[in-house]
Amino acid sequence: MNVLLNLNAKQKEFLQRRLEIEAALLDTIKGKLPELERVQVTFGYEYEDGFYRFYHQSFKVYSLQDCTLSAVEVFRSIAEASGFHLCDWFEQIVTAGTGKEFQPEHNREWPDHTRPIVEAFLHARYFLEMMLKYAHDLESPPDFLPFGWAAILELYGQR
Repeated sequence: MNVLLNLNAKQKEFLQRRLEIEAALLDTIKGKLPELERVQVTFGYEYEDGFYRFYHQSFKVYSLQDCTLSAVEVFRSIAEASGFHLCDWFEQIVTAGTGKEFQPEHNREWPDHTRPIVEAFLHARYFLEMMLKYAHDLESPPDFLPFGWAAILELYGQR
């Protein structure tokens, strides 16, 4: 079914422009696939280890910040290449969960100090996985938005 059939000229023009923007974003993400796949390798290991480190109350949970920042660096390069910016909420989550250094007194309030690190890591992992999935699955922007692709559009301020 062609979505454009029941739209007026202005609506068609708007929708066509949105599809062009989405196609450009998808192409940029596809162009960053080698970097995204490289980052994914470390996320695979750090995911299992990082959760263990959180529950074991090990200072090594702080290393999740490196993975988070490596993914965010690629996300920002995609935003810059596309003329977009990352979602403010995502930026707030990353800011709250990075730039942290372990201090022995953190052990007394472990979740307060380390949950933001884990949260930022998980948000970065989600967007990394969605970008990899849709870069491989989509040839062009879909007519009907899968949730993961819609979330990517939110990340780049396009929804």
